[in-house]
Amino acid sequence: MEISGRIGSQRHLVAIRDSFIAAMPITMAGSIAVLLNVFLRDLPTNLRWDGFLSAMAPIVEINSYVYAGTIALMAMFFAFSLGSNLAESYGVNSLAGGLISFASFLAVVPQTIDVATDLSGVDGSVISSLTEFGMTVSETDGVSSLMTNTTGLALNYLGATGLFSALIIGMISTMIYSYLMRKNITIKMPDTVPPAVNKAFAAIIPGTVAIYASAIIGYLALSLTGLSLNDLISQYIQLPLMGLSQGIGSVILLTFLVQLFWFFGLHGHNVLAPIMDGVYGAALNENTAIYETTRDIAQLPWDWTRGSFDAYAQMGGSGATLALIIAILWFSKREEHKTIAKLSAPMGIFNINEPVIFGMPVVLNPQFAIPWLITPPILVTIAYLVTSWGWVPPVFLAVPWITPPGLYAYLATGGSFGAAVLSLFNIVVAFFIYAPFVIAANRVKVDDTTIESVN
Repeated sequence: MEISGRIGSQRHLVAIRDSFIAAMPITMAGSIAVLLNVFLRDLPTNLRWDGFLSAMAPIVEINSYVYAGTIALMAMFFAFSLGSNLAESYGVNSLAGGLISFASFLAVVPQTIDVATDLSGVDGSVISSLTEFGMTVSETDGVSSLMTNTTGLALNYLGATGLFSALIIGMISTMIYSYLMRKNITIKMPDTVPPAVNKAFAAIIPGTVAIYASAIIGYLALSLTGLSLNDLISQYIQLPLMGLSQGIGSVILLTFLVQLFWFFGLHGHNVLAPIMDGVYGAALNENTAIYETTRDIAQLPWDWTRGSFDAYAQMGGSGATLALIIAILWFSKREEHKTIAKLSAPMGIFNINEPVIFGMPVVLNPQFAIPWLITPPILVTIAYLVTSWGWVPPVFLAVPWITPPGLYAYLATGGSFGAAVLSLFNIVVAFFIYAPFVIAANRVKVDDTTIESVN
């Protein structure tokens, strides 16, 4: 409990968690835009509804604008949010912290863009002429490409692929800024100066040092390795972590830990949010971005994302408690359990399960410890295998967590009926796991002393 409490209150982890939560409206808006285009563009294209496609073209274009202003720039929003939250935890100007983190992240984004133009089918004499004019033509696997270079921010680093860079640089720059602010290494203004001006001038020295430090780190990374800092982070930190997260063992372990924390009354998702959102959330956003670019589910890089837990193992809330409610209503003979189940059922449909967790209670209740701890790991195992076998598509869209089970999986996978059936099937599995323990609870005698101790 003490260790879990410290993890849950550690300022850097809290800042990461709160920053992902703060970005939720942006993630949702972008995901809604992609989801609408699935039904207004992708499915009608497969069905050859040309007239419908023409009519929906303006809406599809607007949705593309929404995506370009949300998920496509997710790393930028996250950098600002992280700087603001972390600076606030240090007790310094949070707005300046957000802006400094934002600027520091942009300072390490590559400033030049390499563009490869496919020359397949171009006559060899033309390619020779291009080379003679001093242009660079590369050849890979027999395919020639014209290589050009232009100045400007590399936009592909500003979306999901840049989240880890935004996290690391945002953390470093904000810590430098906060340290200098707390040491009063600032420009002092007279008391007669308005507070807003005073705050702005106070942040000049710490902010400049933090941004320059980030830029120097980015410059050294490129000079010493030939790779941008973003590429280094992606290659040696982000991809290994993302790859590790895709193993079935990692998925099962994380699911079990969420349940274990909840059993002791700690919000498992909040405690593990830096992993749940930082790794699996990044996988979800990257899947969204890849689908919007390719419109091909087969091209999605990650089988298991943040929404996969909610779609297949948290029906009714943590612990798949909707199945527990159904089991109680079906088998329980204890009036207090049935009353709680009846009161909780309407909220359980929308994945709100605090009445069950704390009303039964499930927390610290040995009667339900075993099914509580083993049910979600079993459910994610089933869903993981079905997804990895290609029977249902990976989750690639963010959906509001209050969306009812079945419908959540359907929307999160871009309209897959198979995913919806899998989610409902897992409820049945969870029901059969909980049922024997609900029946066994009927034989437990509850006296006034027990009720008093529970209260």
